[in-house]
Amino acid sequence: MLRRLTRRTILGTACLLSFVPSLALATPATDFVSSFGGQLAHILNANVSTDKKYEELLPLLRKNVDIAGIGRYVLGRYWRVATPEQQKEYLQLFERVLLNAVTNQMGHYQDVSLQLLGSVPTPAGEKVSLLVRRPHQPDITLTTVVAGTPPKVVDLYGEGASMRMTQRSDYTAFLTRNGGKVQVMIDALKHQIAYNAALRH
Repeated sequence: MLRRLTRRTILGTACLLSFVPSLALATPATDFVSSFGGQLAHILNANVSTDKKYEELLPLLRKNVDIAGIGRYVLGRYWRVATPEQQKEYLQLFERVLLNAVTNQMGHYQDVSLQLLGSVPTPAGEKVSLLVRRPHQPDITLTTVVAGTPPKVVDLYGEGASMRMTQRSDYTAFLTRNGGKVQVMIDALKHQIAYNAALRH
């Protein structure tokens, strides 16, 4: 069974971005994080149903997160063995799984404060590091990787690990156990989405 995409996923942690304040010593990447975070905050803190938030989050995430790129990376070498039809269906499902991860984590990131630690250019993109302070819990450091024109989130580091690399490891292990059959992965994602839909209702 696939590990559920919650805390250890690219967008489960992305919920934290909704609490990023205006940043000093801004760069294009830090400006992007601040803008994206403000828009997330508006949706996540609105007094509307989870279903309504779900509907509003999808276009925002599509605009600001490289979901297709992350999805291809996570599938790894199995992307090349998938048929075009499977690739299309997989990316559609992956997008929904990531969105579920964000909405499932909304209640866990209330009253969080963040402090910008700095930003560093790397070959993968600009890494913007933040100190996350949580009530009655230890502080953690979060690093978001921003790249492209226009800029998008391409990875997040939490607990010292790349979220997309962690998920790629999980997906590869799952596919290895199931004979490398991409259709089995697609069916598992469908099951995961149905499970999350049932929880919301």
